Amino acid sequence: MPIAATLTPREVAELSGAPKRVVEKAIEERVLAVRVRPAGGAAGQARRMLPTHAVAYVAIITKLDLRLTTTHKKRLAHRLASLPAADIRTARVELSPAVELDVGRLVGDAMDRAERYRAARDSAIVIDDAIKGGTPVIRGTRMTVYSVLGRVEHGETIDDILADNPDLARDAVEAAVTYARTHPLMGRPAGRPWAHAA
Repeated sequence: MPIAATLTPREVAELSGAPKRVVEKAIEERVLAVRVRPAGGAAGQARRMLPTHAVAYVAIITKLDLRLTTTHKKRLAHRLASLPAADIRTARVELSPAVELDVGRLVGDAMDRAERYRAARDSAIVIDDAIKGGTPVIRGTRMTVYSVLGRVEHGETIDDILADNPDLARDAVEAAVTYARTHPLMGRPAGRPWAHAA
């Protein structure tokens, strides 16, 4: 059975609490298998996608105080891929005789966060060229994910945003923040950056 590739490398890094370089190294070593999702829409780009268990793998590698060989890393990733997401929290994985990892202790709530985010992202974040020129918005609104992130970065809380928008679900707002952080806007920065060059 093929494993669904559902998260970008940036999303995996954000949800696991790890630097993106840890994710990129796992891809480079072919420990985590990337699938390329074709471009969607007129302005869409092809995206590299990883399976949800990549969040658990990266969280473990980041917290583990051991150097693992590539063979051990692949064994760990393969074992995680074979587990239902709900079982990862209680799993123990044997890397070699007498070396067993308490996966749940290392992963913490990262898998729960990843599953919640993925479900909310897929149901609440919409990209439609007819709405805000294709900038991602929260479904049923014209509120872009970047405006939500901007409010959070300027000191507002999720509760503040929900108080102003009582029809929104908490998961949708949280997913908007994570989505905006992991899908930065591309293009020339606003203003006149060349005016500061000296």
